[in-house]
Amino acid sequence: MKALEHFRTITHHRHLVMKGCFAVGLYWQGLTHDLSKYSWVEFSVGAKYYQGYKSPNNAEREDKGLSYAWLHHKGRNKHHFEYWIDYSLDGDNHMKGMEMPVKYVVEMYVDRVAACKNYQKEAYTDASALEYYEKGRAKYMMHPNTAALLEDMLHYLAKHGEKATNEYIRKEILHNKK
Repeated sequence: MKALEHFRTITHHRHLVMKGCFAVGLYWQGLTHDLSKYSWVEFSVGAKYYQGYKSPNNAEREDKGLSYAWLHHKGRNKHHFEYWIDYSLDGDNHMKGMEMPVKYVVEMYVDRVAACKNYQKEAYTDASALEYYEKGRAKYMMHPNTAALLEDMLHYLAKHGEKATNEYIRKEILHNKK
């Protein structure tokens, strides 16, 4: 039964992301978003640790000390800022967030909104994704320009709503910047 519920959850999430990506003109990204969640390494973990109100990857971390599903997922999906973490060429050889292409930052925004809708259900508001982002922002290893763009979209959503934000993204952010 957990496998079926997990399948429903990830499929509903993909449909929400697809709708959001289509609304801003990112059709291919909408169609291909999170397909790796149906791979065995990710799906089996999701089915085993399914809870229905948050990602099962945290439960895998608690059980095993790391999440194999997450490591697989972030390495294949460019809309996660973790995909873009690399060694710095600044001479210190520290890991740092690299600047993401705009279309992936927009997909990351859509993904965060969809995740909040999926897990918060009726409690979701246009401020939900911003509030969730702000809770974890201090831990993110994200390039400053990437963070600024994501924050701009999240603040715009909280202030103006989803329809106006989609129009803003289409006309002001993605226009000639894909």
